[in-house]
Amino acid sequence: MASIFLSRRDVAVGQRAPPVLRHELGVAVGRQAYQAYRDVLDSDRWQRLANAGARPQRLLFASTGTKDPAASDILYVRGLAAPNTVDTMPEKTLLAFADHGELSGAIPRDGGDAQQVLAAFAQAGVDLGALATTLQEEGARSFAASWKALMGSIEKKRDALR
Repeated sequence: MASIFLSRRDVAVGQRAPPVLRHELGVAVGRQAYQAYRDVLDSDRWQRLANAGARPQRLLFASTGTKDPAASDILYVRGLAAPNTVDTMPEKTLLAFADHGELSGAIPRDGGDAQQVLAAFAQAGVDLGALATTLQEEGARSFAASWKALMGSIEKKRDALR
């Protein structure tokens, strides 16, 4: 699966985003990724691979729990529903969606308004490329630290059992 962390983007731009754009970046990036994903699946090259038995990788929307209490608790679930995708939402988000969530349809094949929203962020002075790089680096460091901590815990347990 290809995994894209989304809510971190909205947290990262936070109050720097104009009010009309708050809580919009994560969904726009997810929709842009979905459009690119569908472009690949609709390509002649992929169709040849599929005809030979290849199976598509799924697009995974990660970090879809809403972190800002001012935003809808089902923001990402509602905005990113689409065929052949996976949403790794936290239990709190799943329960919120079961309680009051409704879908009005899937992400449009063309990503809907993703390009316009991303352009509005760029016009507002948000360097989306730099933001993506920063978040990727922070995420890699965080995952590496978690892995190191896990390995340390396993080693401790192993040593205690000797």
